[in-house]
Amino acid sequence: MVHVDGHTDFRHPGNSQRCASVAGEDLAAAVGMHWPAIADIDGMGPYFTPSRVVHIGHRDDDEEAEEAHRSLGLVISAGGAITTGPASMVSQVSEVAGEGYWLQVDVDVLDPTVMPAVDSPDPGGLDAEQLIELLDHLAPQAIGASVTVFDPDLDPDGQYARVVTDVIAKGLHRLGRDVLPLAEGHRTSWELE
Repeated sequence: MVHVDGHTDFRHPGNSQRCASVAGEDLAAAVGMHWPAIADIDGMGPYFTPSRVVHIGHRDDDEEAEEAHRSLGLVISAGGAITTGPASMVSQVSEVAGEGYWLQVDVDVLDPTVMPAVDSPDPGGLDAEQLIELLDHLAPQAIGASVTVFDPDLDPDGQYARVVTDVIAKGLHRLGRDVLPLAEGHRTSWELE
């Protein structure tokens, strides 16, 4: 799994007594570090092996970042992602996550000057072009993707929905290109470009 998010979402019962919102706890749950009712549904947990999980995009003051660094295969802050650049990160991501990972994108990875229509906007995030470039490099080896946390109630005129649409259309247009087998005769959008 590659988790692109403005927060590590690594709060869990072992490091906090405030566990009440899975939105801030989902990555911990995904790697089996939460209550079994969340992290081991039908005995299927952990859903992702921690050493094969990559997180990109938290802010420097993220309270759970240190534990995420110790527990996950690779953790890169938003500042680190901006400094390193996506082309340099792709080989590191591939070494950890392998080929055929799930790509989870939380749009609060964007700086609030670009995307204030989220529940937890924090300064120091990526701009839209940086996120598009990052996703463009990550998408070809992903088997699927989810994009979350946009809050339309905070976007009455729809201007931020257009930002999210651009990020999805431009950043994920090559999703699965390098890993999904094509049915005979099937042509994809990237083959038609």
